[in-house]
Amino acid sequence: MWCGRTRALLRMSGLWPTGVLGRRPLNCSAASLAGSNSPRCWNCGGLGGPLRGDRFFCPQCRALQPPDPTRDYFSLMDCNRSFRVDTAKLQHRYQQLQRLIHPDFFSQRSQTEKDFSEKHSTLVNDAYKTLLAPLSRGLYLVS
Repeated sequence: MWCGRTRALLRMSGLWPTGVLGRRPLNCSAASLAGSNSPRCWNCGGLGGPLRGDRFFCPQCRALQPPDPTRDYFSLMDCNRSFRVDTAKLQHRYQQLQRLIHPDFFSQRSQTEKDFSEKHSTLVNDAYKTLLAPLSRGLYLVS
């Protein structure tokens, strides 16, 4: 179910949560690590489900999690909240995220993950287009 290519991309991009030896994902189900109010994965019910930081996948079952529609475009694209944006870094981040969450990579997954992938991809596309153009970036900053 979990594609080795995706795991490798997650590791290279720094988005794969690693354990001490860097071989296995962190176990986020311990109540001491995540409080009782922690979000749960829609698929397995494990703690640490919906997005926190750059985690797009459940650390336990590796299911794609729903996007956070309130997430700031600057944090999503790993940019400082400023009018000045490194467009090369922005483009690299855009390509990195699309390699992880593009709907084409979820054709063999559940319909729920396909839907989440489309939503993630739309959010990333909107963030990229908004932050790439100076006028839309400025308008986004003041809104």
